[in-house]
Amino acid sequence: MKRILLCTDGSAFAQSSYPYAAWFAQGMGASVDVLYVTDSRGQATAEASNLSGSIGLGASESLLKKLVDVEHERAKLNHQRAKLILADAEQALTSHGAETVTLIHKTGFLVDYLETLEADADLIMLGKRGEAADFASGHLGANVDRIVRSSTKPCLVTPREFAPIERLLVAYDGSPTGQRLLTFLAHTPSLKPLDIHLLMAVRSESDPSAAQALAEAVALLQQAGIEPKVSQPVGDPEQAIAQYIESHSISLLLMGAYGHRRVRHLVIGSTTIQLLRSSQIPLLLLR
Repeated sequence: MKRILLCTDGSAFAQSSYPYAAWFAQGMGASVDVLYVTDSRGQATAEASNLSGSIGLGASESLLKKLVDVEHERAKLNHQRAKLILADAEQALTSHGAETVTLIHKTGFLVDYLETLEADADLIMLGKRGEAADFASGHLGANVDRIVRSSTKPCLVTPREFAPIERLLVAYDGSPTGQRLLTFLAHTPSLKPLDIHLLMAVRSESDPSAAQALAEAVALLQQAGIEPKVSQPVGDPEQAIAQYIESHSISLLLMGAYGHRRVRHLVIGSTTIQLLRSSQIPLLLLR
């Protein structure tokens, strides 16, 4: 059976990823592993503190004991919080049709566990922003940025609101990553029945290499039984993709995390970064 690794922090963005995960799980015949990581920052135990130099020895021992008690109580609360978040995720996933759900709780940093846990996963899923979304609405969540940069598996980044997936847009650029994107689509049965659109933005109408690359992409999809609606707009890729999404009511975007046609921006292409920030639909990214 295939596996989906769903990362959650219990935030509103994370909760909207649950119905998306259930939808993909049903279509792929996949199980869902739900991962919650309790952030270890600030949890260094008070036993490591040395207060005797600043206050009297007796007073420091009394204060140290109180600090240790506080840390232990905080650990209990964090554990309870993790249980509640994971239970809520399980209930939401099963109510939306996911059949096999496994709950995983770790303490530390999410990116530290990703390499091991994603090894057996076919798809990584997470909300676009985290718990601080209301205070930093113009920025990507730190974990999203790091996971998309480091993960070797397809990553689905979900928006704040869930909407049924009906129309899919493949943003193609002719790169090796773009080829893998087409192969992923061709081998994912749950995506093939959708209304599929294929877009390749070009800088100039007289670009024979782009026309050939687009024709080859169409041929590959046709071999898989997919008849895409094809578009080759002239202009900036980010603007062309965003305009197409809006004008055609696209509900899922597939694109490479970076391509060979644009200057790379810290591994993730600048087009990808801007679309991740601005898009109100889920993005499925491949590196």
